[in-house]
Amino acid sequence: MFGYLPLGAAFGILAMDVGVPWWAAITMSLVIYAGAGQFLAVALLANQAGLMEVAVATLMLNSRHLFYGLSLLGAFSGAGWRKPYLIFALTDETYSLLTSHRGPVGQNHALAIKLSALNQLWWVLGTLAGVMIGSQLAFDTTGIEFVLTALFIVLTIEQARRLRQWMPFIVAMVTALAALALLPDRHMLLGAIATASMILLIQYRLDISKRQQAEAP
Repeated sequence: MFGYLPLGAAFGILAMDVGVPWWAAITMSLVIYAGAGQFLAVALLANQAGLMEVAVATLMLNSRHLFYGLSLLGAFSGAGWRKPYLIFALTDETYSLLTSHRGPVGQNHALAIKLSALNQLWWVLGTLAGVMIGSQLAFDTTGIEFVLTALFIVLTIEQARRLRQWMPFIVAMVTALAALALLPDRHMLLGAIATASMILLIQYRLDISKRQQAEAP
């Protein structure tokens, strides 16, 4: 709630500031429900970007959800009618809740769908509040989109404090800096994610091999 209400309000204010109708901003939060994707969409619409540009940029930005989904394949197995909504509502914050809670929350499908729906409710209510504020008050919104970056930083810190496994975070930092220095901006995110995933997969395979050798007679 404390993350999504102000973040949704920031999106609503930004959407009104760039000329998106109030009903379109709320509809985006209902049927798209992608925080970073929505911020990107209103920025691209404000710059009169074409449909293909919006589609490619959104795919690049949200490519991280491929890896979220892969890590929850087992947890969401057998979810039945709940599974489509669990997939749709799998945001960064919901993923953080499902994976950092002690116990198999993701496998408790009734609880998982309640958490997912509650998170979307906070996001929609935040958007509604932002639309109302943006339609009544005029102020400089420069930098307001940084709230999303700030939220990602907080989520990363919380995961690091709980997991106490520093290798994934070190790999993420090194690959992100390398991608930022070596790749064009439009390829930076996908390059960093792909490289980090490859390194962690290799580490995972090496760990399995070591365990098998240790257990061998």
